[in-house]
Amino acid sequence: MLIEMNRRSFLRTSLAFGAAATIAPRTLFAQKSDQLAQARDGAAKTPIKVTKLYDNLHLFQGAGGNMAAQTGPDGILYIDSSFATAIPHIKEALAGLSHDAPDTLINTHFHFDHTDGNEAMHAAGFHIVAHTKTRQRLSAPSSVKLFGVDLPASPAGALPTTTFDHAMHIWHNGDALDLLHVEPAHTDTDIFIHFHKADVLHTGDLWFNGFYPFIDEGAGGCIDGMIKAGKHILTLVSGTTRLIPGHGPLGDKAGFQKFNDMLSGVRDNVAKLKSAGLSEQEAIAKKPTASFDADWGHGMLSPDVFTGLVYRTL
Repeated sequence: MLIEMNRRSFLRTSLAFGAAATIAPRTLFAQKSDQLAQARDGAAKTPIKVTKLYDNLHLFQGAGGNMAAQTGPDGILYIDSSFATAIPHIKEALAGLSHDAPDTLINTHFHFDHTDGNEAMHAAGFHIVAHTKTRQRLSAPSSVKLFGVDLPASPAGALPTTTFDHAMHIWHNGDALDLLHVEPAHTDTDIFIHFHKADVLHTGDLWFNGFYPFIDEGAGGCIDGMIKAGKHILTLVSGTTRLIPGHGPLGDKAGFQKFNDMLSGVRDNVAKLKSAGLSEQEAIAKKPTASFDADWGHGMLSPDVFTGLVYRTL
C-alpha cells in the first residue's frame, strides 16, 4: 500500500495528552467512535498549562491544539476550543486569570481538535467567529482519508455565527487584531490571528513546531499553500514576535523560518522526483526528507507518510 502507518503506534501518540504540548502533536482526529471517546477521556484528564505572553494575553496548552486567551473589559477573547471534555479545565484556567465575561471564540480552522469544545463555549456565553468555510465544513459530515476518519456534522450551537471570507479586523481589550485567511494550506479554512500591540501571532495549524505537519488533502490542503502562507506570515512578524503554533511549543520568527525552509526543501525534492516520472511509492523510496528527518521526523507523521502527502498535493 502507498502509506504504511502503525495504527497502534499512531493512537499511542495521539492519546498521549500532556499539558506542555512540546513533544508531539496532540490528537488531530479519532479514527472510530470508541477512540474518539478515548481522546475525550484523555482531554478530561489533562490540565491546562498557562503561559503569560503579554499583560492580558496568555497561551493555553493542554489537549488538542494550542489556544490563547485575551482578557479585559471588552470580555474574554479565546482562540480555539480543544475537545469538549477539556472545557472544565479551560474554564478553571480562565477563572484564575480574570472575572471578565465571555465574549468571542475564534476558530483557526475546522478540525476537531480545535473545535470540539465550541458548543460548550457557546453555552458559556462566547459567540464564535471563523472563516466562512469553517462554518460550511462544520455544518456537514467530514472525513480524513489519511486516518480513515468519519465525523458527523457539528450541532448548531457549535457553529460560528460570525464569518468572513478574506480578512476581519477587531479592536478588543486595547489591542488591534487582524484575522487573515490564507489560500488553501493546511486546509481551505485556515486563518491566523495577529495581536499587534502584544506582538503575538497565532498561526493555527499553519505551523507544527518540531515535527512534520499534517496537510488535509481532503479539505483542500496542499504543500504549496503551506509554504505560501508561511512566507506571508514571515513578512508580518519581527524578531521579537512570539508565534503560537497549532501544535508544539511557543516559537519565534527564526523557528518559523526554519519550518518554512524545511517545507520548501522537501517540496523541491519531491517535485523533482515527481517531474522525473517517479510514482509515489518510488519517490518515497528515494527518502527525499532524509536531510530533515533528525529535526522533524519524530512527530505523528513518519517521513514516508509526509512525503506521500507532499507528493499527492503538488
